[in-house]
Amino acid sequence: MREPFPGERPKADALVTDRPGIAVGASTADCGPVLFADPHARIVGAAHAGWKGALGGVLENTVAAMERLGASRGAIVAVLGPSISARNYEVGPEFVDRFVAADACNSRYFVASGTPGHALFDLNRYTVDRLAAAGVAASFLDRCTYAEERLFYSYRRTTHRSEADYGRQISAIVLED
Repeated sequence: MREPFPGERPKADALVTDRPGIAVGASTADCGPVLFADPHARIVGAAHAGWKGALGGVLENTVAAMERLGASRGAIVAVLGPSISARNYEVGPEFVDRFVAADACNSRYFVASGTPGHALFDLNRYTVDRLAAAGVAASFLDRCTYAEERLFYSYRRTTHRSEADYGRQISAIVLED
């Protein structure tokens, strides 16, 4: 079958496939798009990994879904695409508390910002470290959606400017026949 989805498309933060010609992707505007591949098993995946999804296990669940199709965890490679950088991702104390409550070691992803009681969060490093802990070879592009406004949409940037909409970019992967 080469039809993407009969009827209404699913709402999900990740998709995997072993079918050539079917692209899977993640739409983002500051969150991390992660593309996965096991080239030996010929299985690919894409995940939308914002702070909530990364903390909640979307990366590990994507790897597990790939394994159910026959992928080998040790053969999976992943790349984190353009997302907001730590220097532009200021968060409040409740955000930091949520991460530290989940795992005290998460404090390493935060540094004090110029705003009292706030911190800068390194979503990129957090994402790549979660992938590595899951046994996946991972890297990231080190491209900032907030700072590189000629190239990328950014929800946070347009919110700071009180602009009407912010657009999206899509990162996709497909198996060739």
